[in-house]
Amino acid sequence: MTDIRSQLIAELQQARSEMIAQLDEIDKNRKIYPLWTIREILAHITGWDDAIIASLSAHIAGREPGTPAMRGLDVYNAETVATREGLDYDHIYREYIRTRDILIDLIGGMPLEKAAQPFTMLWGDQGDLKILLTVFIEHEIEHAGDVRKIISDSVAA
Repeated sequence: MTDIRSQLIAELQQARSEMIAQLDEIDKNRKIYPLWTIREILAHITGWDDAIIASLSAHIAGREPGTPAMRGLDVYNAETVATREGLDYDHIYREYIRTRDILIDLIGGMPLEKAAQPFTMLWGDQGDLKILLTVFIEHEIEHAGDVRKIISDSVAA
């Protein structure tokens, strides 16, 4: 049987690879969403990785994880981007890479029993490591798909 941590790490790495594959192709100033360029998308994903790291660290230590998205996903999404406002693209990209490396190391070293144990997720619901990470793996893949579509539409035009 495959260790769930290894499976989730592989899926996180694949989701990250899908986004990174788009980064050299996208115009850094092109709007992907009404107010977000690729810079804001990376800041947004990095903010979620930061929150997951804090949550899992608390869970592993036997503390109650925080719920930074308890006020709603839109509020937290805006905060993740606002905290990185004024940082240049290269800085945000380095954080984007570094936080995922930290997250993967944390998951890899997480005791298997903690991975299966339910805890309070970032938005207040109960779940386990697989439930939490599946949400964010799909989240990054969705953003990568949106970026890919913008690139494709630009090429076709």
